[in-house]
Amino acid sequence: MTKKLAKIKYLPNNFQIIEDGDYVECAISGKKINLENLTYWNVELQEAYFSYKEAFKKRENINQK
Repeated sequence: MTKKLAKIKYLPNNFQIIEDGDYVECAISGKKINLENLTYWNVELQEAYFSYKEAFKKRENINQK
């Protein structure tokens, strides 16, 4: 079965699937994140993160600017 990239709208406590798919990609590492494992994202930037480590790294980069 071929995995398909989903298009997601990230909301404060949830996300909405805009285009069906199986995964999204981490904005920092590029790793595939299965939708059932999607836990970390940024609503303002509309980005997903593989884990708390990538989310923290992104936050640090934003705060340094």
